[in-house]
Amino acid sequence: MAEEAIKKKEEPKRAQRATSNVFAMFRQAQVQEFKEAFTMIDQNRDGIIDIEDLKDMYSNLGRIPPDDELKEMLSEAPGPLNFTMFLNLFGEKLSGTDPEDTIRNAFAMFDESGKGYLPEEYIKDLLTNMGDNFTQDELRQTWKEAPIEKGQFDYNAFTSLLKGKQAEEEQA
Repeated sequence: MAEEAIKKKEEPKRAQRATSNVFAMFRQAQVQEFKEAFTMIDQNRDGIIDIEDLKDMYSNLGRIPPDDELKEMLSEAPGPLNFTMFLNLFGEKLSGTDPEDTIRNAFAMFDESGKGYLPEEYIKDLLTNMGDNFTQDELRQTWKEAPIEKGQFDYNAFTSLLKGKQAEEEQA
């Protein structure tokens, strides 16, 4: 028995696989649609999307982007782009918010003077009367956290708040 215990100790430990909850993020029908898309992109059917697969797919569409552009696409995945990684990337994109610059630039379009502030009443009017109109309750909820000083909405601070930067800076 002692020999068996020693033998077991000497055996290299197998890396435990982290179970992925990525499949739970989507309805079964969505997973099936993603699988079909993945299969269309994986031109050589090896279970991994690589630069050659992207070149083949794009050539079928009549455009072949430069290798640098394709490599940049693939670099978003921290490893080989198999189906699970493909789902993870979609999950991140679908559940996340827009990039920080995109959010800030959207507010800046209304800030002709470029000060980084917009009048509070102007923002409230936009939120309740343009696009997907906010209800009074949604507006009240948003305004609980909104960085407003002297009637001015600080959209740079608000963007940082949305992206979780403020909490990170306070912890540092």
